[in-house]
Amino acid sequence: MSTPPISRYPVPKLEDLPADIRARLVEVQEKSGFIPNVFLALAHRPAEWRAFFAFHDALMEKDSGLSKAEREMIVVATSNANGCQYCVIAHGAILRIRAKNPLVADQVAINHRKADITPRQKAMLDFAMKVALDSGALNDADFVTLHEHGFNDEDIWDIGAVAAFFGLSNRMANMTGMRPNDEFYLMGRLPKQK
Repeated sequence: MSTPPISRYPVPKLEDLPADIRARLVEVQEKSGFIPNVFLALAHRPAEWRAFFAFHDALMEKDSGLSKAEREMIVVATSNANGCQYCVIAHGAILRIRAKNPLVADQVAINHRKADITPRQKAMLDFAMKVALDSGALNDADFVTLHEHGFNDEDIWDIGAVAAFFGLSNRMANMTGMRPNDEFYLMGRLPKQK
């Protein structure tokens, strides 16, 4: 059985990419041992690749009132709601690693209200899901609920921005037929071999 393509669109060869993108892909490969397919598939359009990853990094890598694991919870829950296999698989792996919990990603993807997470995190995901699926219905009561769980307005912006950004990511992954890397499936499920 042949390996299916990672995208419906042409995927440039590493050596054909602009130097800045190639350098980032090599850095990611050195850190993780492979290049996630999203980096390769979106490199089809270098200017959009740069904008996408600049926004991604601004949202996902900064210090804020949300932990990196909580941001990954938002990605996993909303990506499942949007039917994005790539993001559920890839960010589920990252969530398992960042939360140091091999069960949490599957739980959050299927039904965050039954997941073994805190009431604060469930409120965060309720809001994120509303942003992802019914943002026109957001109202002041949604913000009050999050304030009652200790989120400030900047945290709430982060919750909404992550959910909204990954709405774009989910749609691009689905439209391009982006395939998750095989490496993601086992990441964070088993203890690392020493």
